[in-house]
Amino acid sequence: MANSSCVTEFLLLGFSSFGEFQLVLFVVFLCLYLIILSGNITIISVIRLDHSLHTPMYFFLCVLSTSEIFYTIVILPKMLINLLSILRTLSFMSCATQMFFFLGFAVTNCLLLGVMGYDRYAAICQPLYYPILMSWKVCGQLVAICIVSGFLISLVGTSLVFSLPFCDSNKINHYFCDISPVIRLACAETYINELIIFICGVLVLIVPLIFICISYGFILRTILKIPSAEGKRKAFSTCASHLIVVIVHYGCASFVYLRPSARYTSGKDRLVTVTYTIITPLLNPMVYSLRNKDVQLAIRKMIGKTGFPLKNL
Repeated sequence: MANSSCVTEFLLLGFSSFGEFQLVLFVVFLCLYLIILSGNITIISVIRLDHSLHTPMYFFLCVLSTSEIFYTIVILPKMLINLLSILRTLSFMSCATQMFFFLGFAVTNCLLLGVMGYDRYAAICQPLYYPILMSWKVCGQLVAICIVSGFLISLVGTSLVFSLPFCDSNKINHYFCDISPVIRLACAETYINELIIFICGVLVLIVPLIFICISYGFILRTILKIPSAEGKRKAFSTCASHLIVVIVHYGCASFVYLRPSARYTSGKDRLVTVTYTIITPLLNPMVYSLRNKDVQLAIRKMIGKTGFPLKNL
């Protein structure tokens, strides 16, 4: 990532325009960050400890929760520090590193959500072939493909941004090193770089989303053929949580990344970015798992082993 720029560090403006209200934001974001960590760690622990949850669906959920933890670690600690700091600088290499890992885990999450959609399709539409379609070997290969592809795409995107010269302003109007606010600071023509990044964004966001929509089309058709109301309800409940996370994650990410950086508006984009960097990782354990009866039962069993009274749980 050789660069002939004269900019050696960046200044993250973040929420500096909020003045004294930044202390309130610090408390709110810190609480949300702790909830994200505790929620996802709980899900990972429960899935690992309860053998009844050793199925492909929960395996992918465990990987997603792990990815979400690292995804937030890349962004939130630095953001929290900056909310209390006057000096909000980040070195050139640190900014590039933050962008690389943020994009890597973000793309991995997008691909994992696509794989989880396929898993639901296989379980509901192809139940007889499910053990073959989603064997542990296949599950491991799918996760490996998601991770490798995620970080390869991230490497391409980060290289395209930081191969540009930065020789004027170093003020990033954001709370972390994201593509649009950083590439706007380049003092060279960015059209080709942005076009390639846009194509990568389409591949990462639109293609998996279309795949998920097609999968759920088949799932819906199969569910409507189920004779019992209880069977329909159970099938819908296993899919509804995944769909909520998909809509929030893909919707917000598409709004930010599937458009030119010239249309970047700091206030609105920052609000949307908060949604998929904080709210989505918060939704995963709450919406996708903690409302799941199997996970609730596993948590009760795990708490019961500690001798803690379960009457009020």
